[in-house]
Amino acid sequence: MSSHAPATMVDAHTLILHETGFEVSELSLDDIDDYVELVASAYRGEPSKQGWTTEADLLSGQRLDADMAREMLAEPDASMILVRSAEGQAVGSVYLREPVEGIAYLGVLAVSPVGQGQGVGSALMNLAEAWVAERWNAHSLQMSVINKRTELIAYYERRGYERTGEVEPFPYGDDRFGVPLVDDLEFVVLVKPLS
Repeated sequence: MSSHAPATMVDAHTLILHETGFEVSELSLDDIDDYVELVASAYRGEPSKQGWTTEADLLSGQRLDADMAREMLAEPDASMILVRSAEGQAVGSVYLREPVEGIAYLGVLAVSPVGQGQGVGSALMNLAEAWVAERWNAHSLQMSVINKRTELIAYYERRGYERTGEVEPFPYGDDRFGVPLVDDLEFVVLVKPLS
């Protein structure tokens, strides 16, 4: 245990991950290949079916590619957090965008099947919420979840996220985000007030 108290909640949540064997950093260009592999393992293909966050029954193809990841990393109003195991394997990540009218955005929360069940997802969510509140003065955090991911939506609702009643269209026809295997996909918008 550390001999002094963390200065911020971001520091506290980073320390919790560190003390359970994980390292936290902001994603860099050197991390892109690991990041793309991590996101694929969490969402698509056979490896993702080992975890509960898979979209493999809803979408085939890629979740994102290296060019898309580099574009996300280059956004001036965004940060990407990466969690690695003690062995250096990328096991978790989250994309955060600075607030508009006090509402920050969380996207591409990914925890590999290897990291699931070890508290990485919850710890990463806690870190993300603290990050946007402390570093960007956000009063709320918003996300979009595919409407057919009822188990995932329920998880976020247990964490204090509420449905806004808004929906966003799924980008049908843009295979960069995957090939839909079912009809009627759309995104449910969820928001959590941060105190």
